[in-house]
Amino acid sequence: MSPTPSPDSAAIAESPVETPRGTTRRQFVGYVLAGTTLAVTADVAWETAAPSTAHAAGASPIPSNPTLSDNYDFLDAYRDSCLPTNHHLKIDVTPDGKAHFAIPRQEAGQGITTSFAQVIADEMDMPIENVVCTLEDARPELVFNMLTGGSTSHFSLWMPMKTMAATARTALATAAAEKWGVPVSSVKTRDGAVFGPDGQMATYGSLSELAASRVTKPLDVKLKSKPGKYMGQSIGRVDALDIVQGKKQFAMDLKVPNAMPTMVCRPPTLNGTVQSIENLEQVKAMPGVTDVGAISRGVAVRARTFGQCIDAIRALKVTWGAGTIDNENNESLTAKVASVLLPIAPALPSDEVIEEDYVYHYRSGSPLETNCAVADVRGDTAEVWAAHNMPIVTLQRIALMLNIPEDNVVVHCTTAGGSFGRHLFSDASYEAVEASKLFGKPVRLMYHRSDDARHGRMHPMMVNRVRMTKNGNSITSFTMSSASSACDWTHGLGEIISGSATAQDPRLGFSGNKEIGNLSIAVAFYQLVTSVPYNFGSTAVYLNEIFAYDTLPTSAVRNVYSPDTGCAREIHVSKVADAFGMDDYEFRRAFAKDDGWRAVLDKAAEAGNWGRTMPEGTAQAIALHSEYQCKVACFMEIDARPAMVNRKIREAYTGPRITKAIMAVDAGRVINPRNFQANMMGGCMDGIAQALTASCHIEDGLPLEASWDNYRYTRQWNVPYVFECHLMPDNREIGGGAGETGVAAGQAAASIAWGRAKGTLPTINPVNFNDPLGFVVKPKVPPIPQSPVNGRRFAR
Repeated sequence: MSPTPSPDSAAIAESPVETPRGTTRRQFVGYVLAGTTLAVTADVAWETAAPSTAHAAGASPIPSNPTLSDNYDFLDAYRDSCLPTNHHLKIDVTPDGKAHFAIPRQEAGQGITTSFAQVIADEMDMPIENVVCTLEDARPELVFNMLTGGSTSHFSLWMPMKTMAATARTALATAAAEKWGVPVSSVKTRDGAVFGPDGQMATYGSLSELAASRVTKPLDVKLKSKPGKYMGQSIGRVDALDIVQGKKQFAMDLKVPNAMPTMVCRPPTLNGTVQSIENLEQVKAMPGVTDVGAISRGVAVRARTFGQCIDAIRALKVTWGAGTIDNENNESLTAKVASVLLPIAPALPSDEVIEEDYVYHYRSGSPLETNCAVADVRGDTAEVWAAHNMPIVTLQRIALMLNIPEDNVVVHCTTAGGSFGRHLFSDASYEAVEASKLFGKPVRLMYHRSDDARHGRMHPMMVNRVRMTKNGNSITSFTMSSASSACDWTHGLGEIISGSATAQDPRLGFSGNKEIGNLSIAVAFYQLVTSVPYNFGSTAVYLNEIFAYDTLPTSAVRNVYSPDTGCAREIHVSKVADAFGMDDYEFRRAFAKDDGWRAVLDKAAEAGNWGRTMPEGTAQAIALHSEYQCKVACFMEIDARPAMVNRKIREAYTGPRITKAIMAVDAGRVINPRNFQANMMGGCMDGIAQALTASCHIEDGLPLEASWDNYRYTRQWNVPYVFECHLMPDNREIGGGAGETGVAAGQAAASIAWGRAKGTLPTINPVNFNDPLGFVVKPKVPPIPQSPVNGRRFAR
């Protein structure tokens, strides 16, 4: 069936859409803070509107009950947790005309230092070059307002940023009007200056001291009602030049005096412990080595160079204690996870049951930059530099580790070379602090790539049992029972969730118990991010977990549950479409919940030329997903013909190739379209990897993958020839989150495309999981492989 033509902008604007979640007020209270130059903060009270539950008129599908996330999702929960501390944020305007904002979030490549500058520049009527966004050190008074995760940064800081910027603009205009003796209504602001009715002009810098206040005072401010010069524009990254010139400073680039390279010799199983070091003195005497000693996660080595650290680690002889999963492998772990699937209620005798289990294996949570941190512990003080998604929790734990006051700990946030949730855990910082205290010297600690691959944190594995019941031309029920290896929520994000009304529901069994308490947080988060975009009658989704949270090193890796639940749901939807005798696009359009879903589906299908004739061994696929208040449709084409699958690339898994990927996204107002599209592209590539190639193979308590060469993430020879991301017209003031939203839709579309090309929809991701490894497994002892010496012969 050919897709229905995509409606134009006017038609979309007039069609029924969900009432936006966000503020409807334009008048706010800001504060001018006491000081010698202008500093402002915000007081934001949100007015929210409940989303519509309208369904397409005359649709034959049975309307579904909303899931929790339809009415209140993690974006809402996190925004609300920030409300009590928004007034601690501030914008400073200095005499040089610059507006400074210390972002209480982590820049990890997602581009927030650029997009936040766009918002401030527009609201303040000033050039973006004069907005300076830096990363804030850990500030305990901000409590939950320093989380980076869950694609929440723009949504949670949108109104505080706009209100602070508008307050600064209003204060500067008021100061100029008083200086010139004219009504404030007669002055105008533009290009970083105030202009009077009689040709007067004063720059923001020249007014910064005059606009300051001796005491903190409230100021009524009105936000701009029209877009400015920068919002909604594809602005290049403010740090792009520094990146391409190598000037960008990451943790390992910092010049901290006497902080020497440090690495850790790690055990041959997950969570193994040091029993004894057999050749301690010999290793201490090796060239360049200054210090060697046991810490909680292994044996730390400090030397003049990282190469000397590696040599020492390879020479160490350590007796290791048992880990937590020494006798486990993927098969045993999968069986244990599946064993805790909660039962699904029996179907009505008159209904046809279509049910399947979908297995999603462990995946690496390692970003491009390996875990690293600089630490200087001296006496009863500690200072740390690293990428931190929860820096306040990091500060508090370091204080506990060292038994010193929190005021004696300083935690600096450096730009991260990627994150995907990995920096919610500050493992490298804790190890650096331990080593610095043990040695009595500053350290520059870095994980080897094999450390990240084998001892880094993983995306939990998951088994999803999906059941849909069919009666005639209707779906009468949709149920998903999910079981997962426990996700570790002890990074601090769990405190936000456990403090919400969702997690306090007594039916969730909230408790201080390590296993039960973790489950209640997991269940709450699962409900806040899991949705079903279709009218499938009675709808229910629920989660159970196995293991204590620290049995395996897991983390909230890019979405946690939704890539796997979304992928399982969409594969199953395609399975049921087959039972109806309908194609994937046609079935989804017929059962989509509202016109917003049909709009993105139509756009993706039209842009991809849905329904065109495809050669044997190739296929099309389309999938829907909703997350972080974005609706996403993803169209893909795959080539799984022998000529593509059997390509020969040295030590590479080539496999089938996604040749075209097209996404259509309803995201509300987008601050920087190009940056948004780049985030969606990254999520899509992540989804392709998880569907087709990338996972951790665990054998005798340790992943076999020990490098990026081993780990089959999407490579240049796997990426689509064509990628497009189409943004639908704005339909609400505050945009949804982009950092994670593209993963599930991409993973689902890639999985379905593979199934359509092969003739059988997959039940395991990645689809190549049971294929031969295709690489020589590196030894577990020593834990760091020999550095390559023959690289030149592979250069081209």
